[in-house]
Amino acid sequence: MDDSKTFKYSRGTIVIPFMAVFSIWLVFWVEMKFGLNFTRYGILPQYLSGLKGVLFSPFIHSSTSHLINNSIPLAVLLWSLFFFYRELAFKTLAFGFLLTGLLTWSFARESYHIGASGVVYMLFSFVFFSGLIRKHYRLVALSLAVVFLYGGMIWYVFPIKTGMSWEGHLSGFIVGLVLAIMYRRKGPQKKEFVFTQTKFDLMFDENGNYNPEVLVDEESEEKL
Repeated sequence: MDDSKTFKYSRGTIVIPFMAVFSIWLVFWVEMKFGLNFTRYGILPQYLSGLKGVLFSPFIHSSTSHLINNSIPLAVLLWSLFFFYRELAFKTLAFGFLLTGLLTWSFARESYHIGASGVVYMLFSFVFFSGLIRKHYRLVALSLAVVFLYGGMIWYVFPIKTGMSWEGHLSGFIVGLVLAIMYRRKGPQKKEFVFTQTKFDLMFDENGNYNPEVLVDEESEEKL
């Protein structure tokens, strides 16, 4: 398929990233405006009541800096997903969103886990590994760009900073990798080039030796 048809702007390319960032800022504004605290709606691992956080936790942030740190990569990675992987974008986002939350709930330490960083890590992992797996030159370039911009995030899948949900980061990273492998046969693929044989190629045999009989045959055909 022509790349111009595979990679092109659509309404979702702009609208989805905008709505995602707008929604997390709106929730934070409501908290600040009315003096509310939505932390209890985050993921509380191994408690049934904590499962509601699978749906709500990505929209809840503890501070302005926490919100800003997630907003920019969320917008950039969502744009990358919907522009380069248009056919897979919605299912990748939906499954990635749910599976990241469920995996965090299954093994994380007993505390409320909030923030969109798990989804950010899922998107980062999917975009990065998909490009490497598919070996499409544009997608590989995208993978390198993503690593250049956000490669430093990889350290935060380890418990190196107090008060940060490294479990959510690790969950998102694993889920993104799994989805990249699962969907490797779908969406944009590396082009396979087929070379046709020309008269010049026929002038040489399979060992690369010059074959003058071809010229003799062509001259005979022309006289006829």
